[in-house]
Amino acid sequence: RAKVLDGMLDEYIRRHNEIWPELLDLLKKAGISNYTIWNNGNDLFGYYECGKGIEYAAQIQASSPIVDKWNEYMKTVMTMEMDPDTGAQPLMKKVFLME
Repeated sequence: RAKVLDGMLDEYIRRHNEIWPELLDLLKKAGISNYTIWNNGNDLFGYYECGKGIEYAAQIQASSPIVDKWNEYMKTVMTMEMDPDTGAQPLMKKVFLME
């Protein structure tokens, strides 16, 4: 989850429409698939599946200079909380599941 800065939603969307191929390759290497981001006003919520486990996906992303470069590029259009221990976004706790 994250927030788009006021007036920057169109730019946020444009940047994701032009996402770097090397970033997509890294996400796939991390075992990430079915990655979707939604917005409600300035609030963003992302969901992805981790075929190799969340710990592996977080480790690959946290140790990547490509992710660092993307985060630097995106900080002019959004804010995102990071866990200081893992260097990745804080994990959310599941509170409901309907199968």
